[in-house]
Amino acid sequence: MTGIDTGDTAWMLMATALVLMMTPALGLFYAGLVRSKNTLNTFMMSIASMAIATVSWTAIGYSLAFDGDGPLIGGFGHAFLSGVGFEPRPGTTIPHLLFFAFQASFCIITTALVSGAVVERMRFGAFMAFAAAWSALVYPVLAHWAFGGGWLMARGALDFAGGVPVEMGSGFTALALALVVGARKDYGRLAILPHNAMYVLLGAGLLWFGWFGFNGGSGFATGNPSVLAFVNTLVCPACTLVVWFTLDLIRDRKITAIGAATAIIVGCVAITPAGGYVSPGWAMALGALAAVPSHLLITWRTRTRVDETLDVLAAHGIGGFVGILFIGFFAQESWNGVADGLVYGNPGQLLDQLLAALAAPAFAFTASFILLRLIALVMPLRATPREEALGMDVVFHGEEAYMTGEGAILIAAPPDDAPQPAAR
Repeated sequence: MTGIDTGDTAWMLMATALVLMMTPALGLFYAGLVRSKNTLNTFMMSIASMAIATVSWTAIGYSLAFDGDGPLIGGFGHAFLSGVGFEPRPGTTIPHLLFFAFQASFCIITTALVSGAVVERMRFGAFMAFAAAWSALVYPVLAHWAFGGGWLMARGALDFAGGVPVEMGSGFTALALALVVGARKDYGRLAILPHNAMYVLLGAGLLWFGWFGFNGGSGFATGNPSVLAFVNTLVCPACTLVVWFTLDLIRDRKITAIGAATAIIVGCVAITPAGGYVSPGWAMALGALAAVPSHLLITWRTRTRVDETLDVLAAHGIGGFVGILFIGFFAQESWNGVADGLVYGNPGQLLDQLLAALAAPAFAFTASFILLRLIALVMPLRATPREEALGMDVVFHGEEAYMTGEGAILIAAPPDDAPQPAAR
């Protein structure tokens, strides 16, 4: 690949735009899942991630992920986009600047994803500080390992579109954040229900639409890998939906909108690492399989004291884990031109995938836990009980999503030690 291909460049411009659209779509999805008094704050965490992660990624993150082929982390040769111009990115037929932008869109949405673990009680400033540090120091390491020339990639572990840095990275980071920040004051005591199922469905639908760019663009061209990933991104979530409907009927005799939206996300997550490596038939099987552990974990988590609020671990961490391992069993060289899995005579691939499935969660959880503890030494992480009762929208933004006037007068809020009011 020695020059720029205009067709590949046009597709990658479109794919990058689709992935960038996913972050406000995620904000909409998350906003519908929280109480109305926290709608704007939840959405703003995604919007803030677009700015903060872009700056961090441009300044240092991209360089640490993609400069050099050291086993653990890259170098500083591309800091502030040094040496990144209109020339083709090595190994591709698209401009290096476009490759940077596409990878930036991945860092942005992954940073936004982790906010789902701590909505409704983390201080907005503390989240922004964490987002800046995490997108500069944690995500780039995982990206380097998986597809920036790091040790997992060197061993032959396959990750088509981000099962390691995006899915398992966000899922196990979310668990660390939930444990450090702690549960909401009302958690386990009052029913805390999504306030707008239509936001959730619309956000999930837009995320699925954007995922065609997320996975399809990860082939970096208009050839067979992108086509295969595009089709698999259609069929895998569809099968997840069908199985999720069945599980909901067995459990509650009702098919819920929130469950349907969650199933879409789980299916898209599961196919993310495997999209360019398995046949459409196996992608359908993956979608059906991925529904089960995620559904079970979401059901079980609500019975615990772990307030990982929007189930980022169950949807992204576990979905990515299943997808990464699935490659080790069912990858087909006849479809991907790269490697077979265990079922097709290559047991070594399963070992490489298992290593990725263990190393990525361990690093993401540990590094994020330590990072948040360090931030806690210089600023408070969570809102006071009074602020939490009032709602994050009024406290941190001075606005309300629906302009009801409820909670707008700060003097009416209860003191920090007062009994908590029932959720609206």
